[in-house]
Amino acid sequence: MCCEWLRMQRVGKMWILEIDGASRGNPGPAAAGIVLKTDGHSILEEGIRLGICTNNQAEYRALILGLRRAAELGIRELLVLTDSELLANQVAGRWKVRNPGLAQLHREALALLSSFDRADVRQVARERNRRADELANRALDGKDAPDSGCDS
Repeated sequence: MCCEWLRMQRVGKMWILEIDGASRGNPGPAAAGIVLKTDGHSILEEGIRLGICTNNQAEYRALILGLRRAAELGIRELLVLTDSELLANQVAGRWKVRNPGLAQLHREALALLSSFDRADVRQVARERNRRADELANRALDGKDAPDSGCDS
């Protein structure tokens, strides 16, 4: 039942991916939070420890991990919501990527975004990204979060 419902939901639907990266210190211990939704229902919620990263690296890792999860589920249309002004503007091409530590992550994110039929990244107010933030912070606190590694 669940798998059939998920299969039916993937076809012709816009999914929402809420992402957040967090770092305690810059660089410091970092984590990512991702929430994947359709029709107002959360289908996947995940917090992942990333190791030592800058906050901006953690934001990009959250985007990459979320895009990978969406692709694994066969999702073709995706709206990504982030509270990171830097990430949203760099991915949209409005701002240059000047930090060499972000350049590879930026390229990887663009490659993943291009694999979807339709994908858009938008900046939202921090309040609209609360659940992804909670998941990232829970992971930082070591609560039910697998390790991913910032450089993986």
